Amino acid sequence: MPTNKDFKRLVRARMRKTGESYTTARAHLLAKKQVTKQQAPTPAYAKLAGMMSDAALKAKTGCTWERWVRALDRVQAHTWPHRRIAEYVHETYKVPGWWSQTVTVGYERIKGLRAIGQRRDGGFEATKSKTFAASVSRLYRAWSDAGARARWLPAVDLTVRTATRDKSMRITWPDMTSVQVGFAARSGAKSQVQVQHAKLPDRQASTRMKQFWAERLGALEAVLAPR
Repeated sequence: MPTNKDFKRLVRARMRKTGESYTTARAHLLAKKQVTKQQAPTPAYAKLAGMMSDAALKAKTGCTWERWVRALDRVQAHTWPHRRIAEYVHETYKVPGWWSQTVTVGYERIKGLRAIGQRRDGGFEATKSKTFAASVSRLYRAWSDAGARARWLPAVDLTVRTATRDKSMRITWPDMTSVQVGFAARSGAKSQVQVQHAKLPDRQASTRMKQFWAERLGALEAVLAPR
């Protein structure tokens, strides 16, 4: 953007070219600047966030990625640690805990604070979510009951560290990485699970586990399918 001195030089150049008065030439250039500003493309926030579309995020949180970026930039949230951003989103905008994390992670990716699959501390993680045509209690049992779990997640000797019925579960994976699972009821006798597999060693592991969870949740969908 030109400085005030540069702008005056542009105005005088237009006056010489068009014969307009200073006021008229200045008005034309200001109008041109405004049109250029209005036509500037909006950054592809959803692509940068790498999580979900604007429509999906708005349905869950009430705002698109662009609106979240504006809201968080106003308080310079990019200078805050991860937990403070998530707490701010949750407490100020009354966004449920898991979705506060979604907004926070997406915002951090948009601002270049972490890459896709990477945590703020430099570690890597894989996240995956899926909605099922089953009640949240039935979905939770498919995870909490070892026999039911073996139907869609076989040959995995995991350890459930903590669990809150129909709400959440913390798991230690056989390789000592960590899995956090969130459960939520949805309308129409549906439910959703959110999986966050953390403490992965690198981006390749993150990509591999994201694909793994996509496949396993697909198998779980088949198990829970209405008969």
